[in-house]
Amino acid sequence: MNDAVSIAAAVREGKVSAVEVTKAALAGIAAGDNQLNCFTAVTAETALTDAARIDREIAQGNHPGILGGVPFAVKNLFDIAGLTTLAGSKINAENPAASLDATAVAKLKQAGAVLVGALNMDEYAYGFVTENSHYGTTHNPHDLQRVAGGSSGGSAAAVAAGLVPLTLGSDTNGSIRVPAALCGVFGFKPTYGRLSRAGVALFSSSFDHIGPLARSVQDIATVFDVLQGEDDRDPVCTKRPPELVLPQLKQDISDIRIAIAADYFVKGAEPEALAAVQKVADALNVTEYVTIPETHRARAAAFVITASEGANLHLHQLQCRPEDFDPATRDRFLAGALIPSSWYLQAQRFRQWYRDRVREVFQNVDVILAPTTPISAPLIGQQTMILDGEEILVRPHLGLFTQPLSFIGLPVLSVPIERQNALPLGVQLIAAPYNEALILRVAAALEAKSIVSANIPGD
Repeated sequence: MNDAVSIAAAVREGKVSAVEVTKAALAGIAAGDNQLNCFTAVTAETALTDAARIDREIAQGNHPGILGGVPFAVKNLFDIAGLTTLAGSKINAENPAASLDATAVAKLKQAGAVLVGALNMDEYAYGFVTENSHYGTTHNPHDLQRVAGGSSGGSAAAVAAGLVPLTLGSDTNGSIRVPAALCGVFGFKPTYGRLSRAGVALFSSSFDHIGPLARSVQDIATVFDVLQGEDDRDPVCTKRPPELVLPQLKQDISDIRIAIAADYFVKGAEPEALAAVQKVADALNVTEYVTIPETHRARAAAFVITASEGANLHLHQLQCRPEDFDPATRDRFLAGALIPSSWYLQAQRFRQWYRDRVREVFQNVDVILAPTTPISAPLIGQQTMILDGEEILVRPHLGLFTQPLSFIGLPVLSVPIERQNALPLGVQLIAAPYNEALILRVAAALEAKSIVSANIPGD
């Protein structure tokens, strides 16, 4: 399957109908998802109805929308009218169906995109592997014995496998960027509050972001532009006017100051992860390094806050139905419920201090490069890994380099590095809040140089 922008152009130009594209996507899902387990629901009937409506619009001479006829799917914590919002949970399966689409889903539909289903995830978005005890494990398309990452594992794997050209995920501590890196696709976490979370089941309200995963920078930029805009249904959604990034992609980037993250971000990573960052730096002629102070403490504080907020959100269920949780999720929530309030308050105070220090760093640089994950995709069921000679747990440490950036809501794009005959890896492009355009301009320049590109098995 081609990228989203190309599909939309072909549909508009009459080279293929939206119904034909949708049927092909549904056939691909039926043929391929039995091995991958990306989807928890396929909305074939409504998808074909929506596609037929788009074809009628085109036949009447109307513009179908910038994403007219493009199939997409969303992590199953986004509300989809007529479906129960699972959030990866057995407990939520007992809830009634959603009556409205999440704002992000509705905006993509308004742009002509065709929703074909909901995607697997870690329970309540608490994890980095998408090994879900209720709905099964999502497999990495590059090696079915390896994890897809998480918690948006179904979202990343579906794009990487070519089942759909774009998906939506959510990112608390790295849940878009980690699976994007491990599956070899682009994964974008905009500034906290930049995109509406209305109709999205939250894990940690002061951290949660939504964003797209796709096969190209242009697709990411197109979806980002579609999703921008204030929304009274989400109290943290920004009131800032949208800044369209798609028209800026081909601008020269010589004015953008770029540096490599040093210290914390070069410790605890496999050499191949650091080599991926160096490959990007060399392509951009970047030699400067910057240090973000106390980043290890930022990660520790992020653990405290997300565990506390997540546990508080599910406290009643933890008390009444502990046996109905995924055991790994339940144990982490129970630990979060025992965190003293003084720890939580201190972590929030440190959060403001850290935000101020990072703001100072960005006075001298515009975009920072860092690894997305410390390793490529581990094996399914793998409990530990060796980093810097130390045996550590896989699940929490896949977010080693993503979590501190979510802590203060920075915009970050994980770009897939072109690697021949090797598992995918990603590099993070990081900017100050509301500087998404800078990130996407740099990514577009790297894509034009063939330094970054989606790794699609069989392409």
